[in-house]
Amino acid sequence: MLIKINNKIKIEIGAKPLLIAEISANHGGNKKKFLKHILEAHKAGADMIKIQTYEADDITIKKYSDKVKIKKGIWKNKSPWQIYKKAQTPYSWHNDAFKLAKRINAVLFSTPFSLRSVDFLEKFKVPIYKIASLEITDLNLIKYIASKKKPIILSTGLASYQDIKTAIDLIKKYHNKIIILHCVSGYPTPLTEINLLRIELIKEKFNTKFVGLSDHTVSSEASLGSIFYGSCLIEKHFTLNKKSLDGKFSLLPNEFKILSKKVHQYHKMIGEKKFYLKKSEKVNLNQRRSIFSTKDIDKGEKFTSLNVANFRPSIGVNSNLIFKVLGSKAKKKIKAFSSIKKKMF
Repeated sequence: MLIKINNKIKIEIGAKPLLIAEISANHGGNKKKFLKHILEAHKAGADMIKIQTYEADDITIKKYSDKVKIKKGIWKNKSPWQIYKKAQTPYSWHNDAFKLAKRINAVLFSTPFSLRSVDFLEKFKVPIYKIASLEITDLNLIKYIASKKKPIILSTGLASYQDIKTAIDLIKKYHNKIIILHCVSGYPTPLTEINLLRIELIKEKFNTKFVGLSDHTVSSEASLGSIFYGSCLIEKHFTLNKKSLDGKFSLLPNEFKILSKKVHQYHKMIGEKKFYLKKSEKVNLNQRRSIFSTKDIDKGEKFTSLNVANFRPSIGVNSNLIFKVLGSKAKKKIKAFSSIKKKMF
């Protein structure tokens, strides 16, 4: 089972999860920093790099936004319009961003926040779209993105079961290339609230294995833990400076590089749902127990718990055959502390 993104990237069930570096607002309104983020994220091992395509007026109306200032967290006392104005990635930056991605052979895509931004991104032939958690109820936007018939990453922070189902049903009218991201829209998200079991719940409720994690915690533990729940895609914010707008829940290049390496390692830990010997343990097979005589046994004498017992190493009859041996008669004379063989009983 796989979803092909382009000729370079595919999301495949059972394969290593893909790692997305989310630039978001970490460029701080500086174009050079923005382009530097793309370059450094690619160097740090990101499989795909994501930006956000909007300007503040695409998302909110300033005079109303000022009335709903954020009360807690890293954006306390700021209005949504103030945040989006600072965080926006101007449309004029995109051309250079996609040129850079092409030059370094990186996969760059975006989250559009308006119909205008979808049309704009289509000019760059983006291979995949993401629908942000806060847009999961914007059915008009979802319908328009789905109509482009490209794979969609659907983030589910704040969403109810019905919110998710409605969005998925709408997308499925156009295609089935959907990756659902479990997400907690807390910035940052406490590890105690990340609730990785929801990955399994999403798989079960929506009958899909294409489920991943959008991680807003301050570290990488949740990202790595999600691998053991079958995450096929991990999105983590990336920054060059922890003091940037989303810096508190973003990883620096060296931290992201470590995460990338560990994603490979953790995926290899999963293994298979079957019983078989691993290479490293085969050498220890002979360290299990086998049956030995504990005293001299005459021919025709019965084997009892008084004359045989299980000891290491395993050089004769396996210890799991002890009950077959007990009660049977010796076919030959056996010296004390001899390994019992099948021909002896």
